[in-house]
Amino acid sequence: MHELPLCKPDWLKIRMRRPDRFGRVRELLARYELNTVCTSAKCPNMFECWDDGCLTFMVLGDTCTRACRFCAVSHGCPEGVDDAEPGRVALAAEELGLKYVVITSVDRDDLSDFGASHYAACVRAVKERLPGVGVEVIIPDFSGELDLIEAVVDAGPDVISHNVETVERLSSLVRDRRAGYFRSLDVLRDVKRLDPLMVTKSSLLLGMGEDQGEVRGVMHDLCEARVDILTVGQYLRPGPDQWPVCRYVHPDEFAELAAYGRSLGFGHVEAGPLVRTSYRAAGHFLSVGSQVIRRASCG
Repeated sequence: MHELPLCKPDWLKIRMRRPDRFGRVRELLARYELNTVCTSAKCPNMFECWDDGCLTFMVLGDTCTRACRFCAVSHGCPEGVDDAEPGRVALAAEELGLKYVVITSVDRDDLSDFGASHYAACVRAVKERLPGVGVEVIIPDFSGELDLIEAVVDAGPDVISHNVETVERLSSLVRDRRAGYFRSLDVLRDVKRLDPLMVTKSSLLLGMGEDQGEVRGVMHDLCEARVDILTVGQYLRPGPDQWPVCRYVHPDEFAELAAYGRSLGFGHVEAGPLVRTSYRAAGHFLSVGSQVIRRASCG
């Protein structure tokens, strides 16, 4: 696999902002002993989001049982589950004044329910402490078990996201062997079967070796699975042990894909070099929530 030079194009250069709130967010997370995917996955938007008071909580520890080749999160044997964590997430969200709370996790294949009950507990804790606040969960596949997906749906989040990450051809190469392209599509379909009013979301990273026809094919598959929101961003190699970047996608191509996605019927498409699943997530939900209700009532 060809590896690009380290020099990135201008559109991938991050403009640092004056971090008025960054230090406060970092201190609060340390005080509540909470992890974020922002730091663990080396998100390029961390300074911008934290300064705006936005972040993505990463629950169930900081060690993943899976070893996807594109991901910076540590993998290995995780520690036990912290049953007090959902309450701390809710307290931290309250202290930060969050109006929209995004929660993800490492994969926990070592647990009998793959962490589904912990997700449900986090959603309920936030909803109980902060009535009216939106909650989005970015879930693993829970090994495709319908009752575990249902446990999260029943907890009442506003958005359930599950990422396909890449095109079908590359899925077995860059994702852990326990993941699967068609399993991910089934998870998204199952959420809609369980609750047609649930807003669903998925994400693609480009630049791993896919071609545009394959990307459009994934978009068709996600649309067929009734996914409401799609985010598309540039894959950035976290370190020398991860999958190499094969190309840098021009912003014009992202704009074309966003327009194409809207033509397919997605409620919202966020596409750009630094876009990630939870980037500007509150706006995504606000733009599609009423559309989902309207479509369900007509269907």
